[in-house]
Amino acid sequence: MVMVSATFFFCNFLRLPHHMNAGGTIRVATVRSIWFGMGLWAAAALTPVVSSSWSNSERSADAPRTPIVVELFTSEGCSSCPPADAFLSRLESLQPVPDAEIIAIEEHVDYWDHLGWRDPFSSADWTERQHKYAGVLGNGNIYTPQMIVNGSVEFVGSREQSGKGAIDQAARRKTIPLTVTAVATPGKRSAEITVQVAQPAVDQSTGESDVWLAITETGLQSAVTRGENAGKDLRHASVLRKLQKLGPATPKNGPPAAVTLTAKVALDSSWRRENLHAVAFLQERRHLRILGASQIPLNF
Repeated sequence: MVMVSATFFFCNFLRLPHHMNAGGTIRVATVRSIWFGMGLWAAAALTPVVSSSWSNSERSADAPRTPIVVELFTSEGCSSCPPADAFLSRLESLQPVPDAEIIAIEEHVDYWDHLGWRDPFSSADWTERQHKYAGVLGNGNIYTPQMIVNGSVEFVGSREQSGKGAIDQAARRKTIPLTVTAVATPGKRSAEITVQVAQPAVDQSTGESDVWLAITETGLQSAVTRGENAGKDLRHASVLRKLQKLGPATPKNGPPAAVTLTAKVALDSSWRRENLHAVAFLQERRHLRILGASQIPLNF
């Protein structure tokens, strides 16, 4: 049975504390709690903002960035999701974390589709992927909005400080270099994409891993007419359009070595070619940790 987190209710109460009484009815906190919350807000408003925590101005322009895959499980039918979608868009466009190249992948699940609005970008495949993460990262339940950094850390997708902390930590870890190249086929209805994986470090704890290829599209939006987000114009970060496994990251026989994998990938005619990216990443089969990633535009 699909389980949806209680964060479903957050945006309906302007972030004020709320409780569930014995009859199952949500009630807003007492006046005392509200005044306390307003006091905290006023204190925060008067506190100087340290912009350097989200600034890359101190970073050398030539310094390499560590690719970090940030996945967001979301839905246009979920009223708690737009703030998380906006947060992912800022991460993608501003690249605010020093030393990190943030690769955004917005994955629209389908379990909200029966509640008044069918998300045009939703897929049962992305819901299945979220279930796999739930089996290794959490208590087995799935919810939206859920953000996952490098397949290792999950949290409510609108919690910006959690996101910054997870990306900061991921940027300090060593990754396996990947190189992605693409060539358009005649007619440009498909592309031949090649992924080269450097020789992975020998680490028996990671187990076997696979090379995955994702096609994402930016610039997508919807004018929602029904459901919890009725009347809203929703804009998205890089939306996942296609995901396929290219193959194992190590040879079947012998010690770990560099691997090159090539696939011909069909590109739907409705996708805007100038907004497409190919994202390759190396992911453990068992623990689902992402060990390396790279992306290139497909605007040929």
